[in-house]
Amino acid sequence: MKKEDKIAVIQQIATTVSQYSNFYLTDIATLNAERTGSLRRECFKEDIKLVVVKNTLFKKALEQVEGDFTALDPALKGNTAVMFSNNANSPAKLIKSFSKGTDIPRLKAAYVQEGFYVGAENLDLLVSIKSKKELIADVIALLQSPAKNVISALSSGGQTIHGVLKTLAER
Repeated sequence: MKKEDKIAVIQQIATTVSQYSNFYLTDIATLNAERTGSLRRECFKEDIKLVVVKNTLFKKALEQVEGDFTALDPALKGNTAVMFSNNANSPAKLIKSFSKGTDIPRLKAAYVQEGFYVGAENLDLLVSIKSKKELIADVIALLQSPAKNVISALSSGGQTIHGVLKTLAER
């Protein structure tokens, strides 16, 4: 590969890293063509961008992005595919569901919500991370709960008062 081509690839990878808030480093080397195509289709459905990269070019791209990504260096060995996503747990859920019965794709490391997770043992932890939409839904549900309690108390109290007044009117 020519030096100009490498520079263009590094720039493209750095731009992609800047566009997405989370990325997962995986190993998909032993997948056959059919399973790889299936994985790519699942990634597309989940709005995950899957890119196979050279480790040295990916390291150089990370150097151009703001932040210190040296914690990921141990994972950048062997074949590497990167899953980019703005949803924190979507790639982890996809890896977990797709790798049932096999270990491929295998999680090597992840950069999620400005934290580093190195090693496949972190997959269950990454699956349990709530996405931004899930957190907003939880907050809204918590905010609605007291209002619902007040409304139900007022409406049940109205029924009680109505019953007392009806009884008094009958006498």
